[in-house]
Amino acid sequence: MTDQALSHAKHKGLTKAKLAQRTIFIIFGAILMGIGIEEFLVPNRILDGGIVGISIILSHLTGFKLGIFIFVLNIPFFFIGYKQIGKTFALSTLLGIAVLSVTTALLHNVPALTEDLLLATVFGGIVLGVGVGIVIRYGGSLDGTEIMAILINKKTPFSVGEIIMFFNVFIFAIAGFVFGWDRAMYSLLAYYIAFKTIDIVIAGLDESKSAWIISEQYEEIGETILARLGRGVTYLNGEGAYTGDDKKVIFCVITRLEEAKLKEIVQEIDPTAFLAVANISEVRGGRFKKKDIH
Repeated sequence: MTDQALSHAKHKGLTKAKLAQRTIFIIFGAILMGIGIEEFLVPNRILDGGIVGISIILSHLTGFKLGIFIFVLNIPFFFIGYKQIGKTFALSTLLGIAVLSVTTALLHNVPALTEDLLLATVFGGIVLGVGVGIVIRYGGSLDGTEIMAILINKKTPFSVGEIIMFFNVFIFAIAGFVFGWDRAMYSLLAYYIAFKTIDIVIAGLDESKSAWIISEQYEEIGETILARLGRGVTYLNGEGAYTGDDKKVIFCVITRLEEAKLKEIVQEIDPTAFLAVANISEVRGGRFKKKDIH
């Protein structure tokens, strides 16, 4: 086998491994969401937002199985996602929705894990959020609301987040008439918990942050960051708009767990230094990998 053919074979094998990994995690995430819905929320008449929330209401009113509504109502968004986002996303979404529908059907007659409304709200929101977060992290979706919001956003002045929020407020208002206003409020709380959990799962505990530091002691700060945090730094040339003075700007990428240590380093060396820290959704390439500290 030639070097080129060997390289291609390795690349192909890696692709299959990633595909298998994606499939496994999407299935796992969809099952978790199904558990959150059927073992915590639905038995206690608590809703999720989006298409799933509508499906829960329709299932309650008609008596048909929840999984049927989840699958059927999401089908149009599968085709929209296929055209607007791509084949991989659409197929990943279809897989997740199919597994979610089957899971809810299988668990429908299984006794709820708790009948305590607060416990059901909190743990239902967490389990559901973990499941959705895993699916999103691996390139899929379990609800067509996001796709619909993206399309509406292109034709209106409203942001995607505002559209989703409006849509869910409408759903929870309907839930108030169908299940009672106390259940609507519990549903809103469960949705908030799930939303925050999704953020944590997607970003991870090692969420990246960018740090910008302006100081006369830039070299000492940069060397200390490298020595004590093991993070590489980049020196950028800057100019003060008011004074016209040349300045050096330190740029580095850290995790959220290292933010407090970075602030401590800057405070020790130059208490008057300018420091700005911002969240980063993704970091690729470069030399972000942490160096060993001896």
